[in-house]
Order: sequence, then structure tokens, then C-alpha cells
Amino acid sequence: MLYPTIIQGGMGVGVSNYRLARAVSKAGQLGVVSGTMLDTVLARRLQDGDLDGLMRRAIYSFPVKEISDRVLNDYYIEGGKSPDAPYKAVPMHTMCSSDALISLTILANYVEVFLAKDGHDGIVGINYLTKIELPTLPSIFGAMLAGVDYILMGAGIPRAIPGILDLLSEKKPVSMRIDVEGSKPDDNFTVNFDPGKFEIPSPTLKRPRFLAIVSSSVLAQSLAKKSSGTVDGFVVEHHCAGGHNAPPRGGITTDANGEPIYGPKDEIDTESFRRLGLPFWLAGGYGSPEGLKLALQAGARGIQAGTLFAFCNESGITTSIKKKVVELVKNGSAEVFTDPLASASSYPFKVVPVDTSLSEQEIYLSRDRICDLGYLRQAYKKEDGNVGFRCPGEPVDAFVRKGGLEVSTCGRKCLCNGLMSTVGLEQVRSSGYVEPPLVTAGKYLPEIARIVSEFKDSYSAEDVLRFLFNQVKQQQNKQALLI
Repeated sequence: MLYPTIIQGGMGVGVSNYRLARAVSKAGQLGVVSGTMLDTVLARRLQDGDLDGLMRRAIYSFPVKEISDRVLNDYYIEGGKSPDAPYKAVPMHTMCSSDALISLTILANYVEVFLAKDGHDGIVGINYLTKIELPTLPSIFGAMLAGVDYILMGAGIPRAIPGILDLLSEKKPVSMRIDVEGSKPDDNFTVNFDPGKFEIPSPTLKRPRFLAIVSSSVLAQSLAKKSSGTVDGFVVEHHCAGGHNAPPRGGITTDANGEPIYGPKDEIDTESFRRLGLPFWLAGGYGSPEGLKLALQAGARGIQAGTLFAFCNESGITTSIKKKVVELVKNGSAEVFTDPLASASSYPFKVVPVDTSLSEQEIYLSRDRICDLGYLRQAYKKEDGNVGFRCPGEPVDAFVRKGGLEVSTCGRKCLCNGLMSTVGLEQVRSSGYVEPPLVTAGKYLPEIARIVSEFKDSYSAEDVLRFLFNQVKQQQNKQALLI
């Protein structure tokens, strides 16, 4: 297997879809699909009619016909639902999710990776958020069934995942401890998954490489030494990257604009990563020919680039939003705001203010507070000792009733529904309310102007790769080493 020079960032929900990952992989680099909320993504694509038939083609290739038939029976609508009809809801994950939900989750991850790998022999990865814990085990299993080559995880400390990959490759039962607020050291809250329940013909599965997404060498050293299995490398993400960011190491304080203040301790020490002796890629502000050159000079294998790919033709963001963002970039008015409160995960989250966006204060204040997808809910220990779930983006009285603090709800947005709207899979409420989109990008969003130029308002994934490799010597262009 080859090490890539470019890792295309795994942007959720549905932004880094199979089309984008396939285009990057076919070009010889690491295409990455987002593994976030794929069960709901697949269910809504099927309810929209799967007009090109790709979802069903992948589903029919799945090795367990009973699961394929069940999901199609539950969600597929021939010709698609009426535009003003709501999507059928996917149940929320729990500590012990139903067999139907587990099956949908496995199949959804399989489908996305299967289609990303379809028609070429390039490498494909899938990106998961450590903070979204409940669907993780069946999600990884589904991706492995499709032959995924890399698993990437950030937004937390994924110490248990390498060992889980080892066990799943042998189709052995796995368990993962869940972070439960209010739990005591002797509490043992876990989710469990047994791949042996599924009649998979192959006795073993390929164990994908595992890349941890980190922001500090201290965390990388800890993961390298204390993880449950082998960590194969690191994506080292600077805080100017899009999506979720690690909080400042000194705690979150904000500047006059309300953005978190990062200091010298939050900068990347590339020499420390070199000393670790494991492959690493630099991310966040390196998405340019100059950034790639600097990364290679610093000893990195290459870079991870997200923002440049987020608005290309193959990404899942709706065409209208892409056009708006490209227009903002071309006229020099594109802005990126690091919102310390937006995400229920408690991690800062970058947003791009565009018309009708949930990042606009007036639109945010007028939204219906609802939590009907629930991927970013926080588990908490109830008085009876059982586990409950709450989200600061849900109705305030419901959150407080579950023991949450009202102050924690201030400024929280519904990333789940907002990001679904960004890729054209927005839910239609009985009230007629539709969650506005929420657009995220890195601070180096203006770099897109160097690709689109004055007379061009769209671009492809291939254009991004051509741009990135523009100033790198030929031997570095093809830096992909056999191990």
C-alpha cells in the first residue's frame, strides 16, 4: 500500500462524499469519505429515489442480502418522495441500538466506501469524529467490509480504535467505553458489537491503516505509546483548519470579535513529530503549493487539504451554496468565523457567513430548537444510574430538565440538521420550517481564488490537485513510498 502526498479532508456531513473521494483516489492520492451520519444520509438518498441507481447497485453487492432487503424496504421510494413531504426519520443511536439501526449503519458505511473505490485501484479512507461514539463500531465494520484502506479520526482521543481495528479484522467481538458525564471511575459504560452475528463469507477482513488527527505532539506521543494497537501515522491539524478545532490549550478566552484566542502553545512543533518516527501530514493552512513544499521540507509525507476540495464540483455541498462562496472569494469578501459555541461537542467550530446561513445571528435566533438526529448528544449519568442523553442545541427546557445548565444552551446551533441542509438533504417539518444550512471552511478559504481565476466560477478536484502540485518538483509530486 502507498503513502499519499495529498490527503483530501473527510468533511461531513456528506461534503466529502463518494464522488469526491473517488475523483481524488483515481488521481493517485488519498480520497476520504466522511463517515458522519451516513445512516441518515443513505436513508434520505433512498427516499429521494436514488435516481441514478448507484445506491442500490452498491446495496445489491452487500454480502448480507437480509440487511440489503430490509433497508430498501424501510427507506427506498421509487421516483422519490414529494419535495414537501418529510423524510422518514432514522432512529437515534443509544447504548443498545436496535438491530435495524445497526444494520443500516453497517450498510451505509459499506455503500459510501464501495462507491468511492468503484472503478479504480486507488486508496480510499473514511473519517470519523471521536466525539460521535455510539455508531462508531458498526460504522467501522461496514467500511472494512468494503475494503477501506485508511481510517482517520479526530475531535477527541481515539486511543481504543487501533485495537478495535485489529479485532474487527478477525471478526471478533469488540467493545468501546463511552464518555458519560457524571460517571465515576469505577463505572463501566460501554457499547458492544459482535461481527459474528452477520454471515460474512470471508473469515478475515483487511485491517486498514489508522491515522489519528491531532493538534499536538504530546497527544501524538500518548497515542503512539498507549493506544490499544498500532497507530500508523498522524494528521497534524492547525487551528485554522475548517470544521471542529481543538480548543486553545490555555482554555477558551475570546477576542473582541468573539473568536477563541490561540497562542504559541497551540502552534505545531514539526520537529517533535519528526522525532516520533511515524508518517505525518500537516493540515490547516497548508492547502497551497507553498504549503505543500513547506510540509515536505519539514519532514511530513505531505498535507491534508479540506477547504479547497469542499467547494469543488464533486463535493456534496449544493451548487447554489458553492456559487455563493466562490463569488464571495472572488470579490474578496469571504469571511470565516471560529465560533466557540456553535457545536454541541464543546469544540470550536468554523462557520462561513453566507445569506440564509444558520451562522447569521438573526436566522439563528429565529430557528426552531429541536434535536431529532442526535449525533452530538452528550451521554450523562442519570440519578437512577442509567445513561441518558442531552444536547445543548435542543429546546432549553428539555435540556435543563435533564440536568443541563441553561447557560450551556446559549449560542448552540444544530450542526446535525444545519449540515444536512448544506448538502441538500434538509428535513421538512410539519410546521413548514426547514433548518438553514451551516457552511464550514478553514481560514485559508481565499486560496480558492487562485484556482477559479477571474473568468471561472467552478472547478474540479483535479484542478485542486494540479494547483497543489504546481510548484513541487516531479520526484516530490509522486512521493508515495512502499513500506
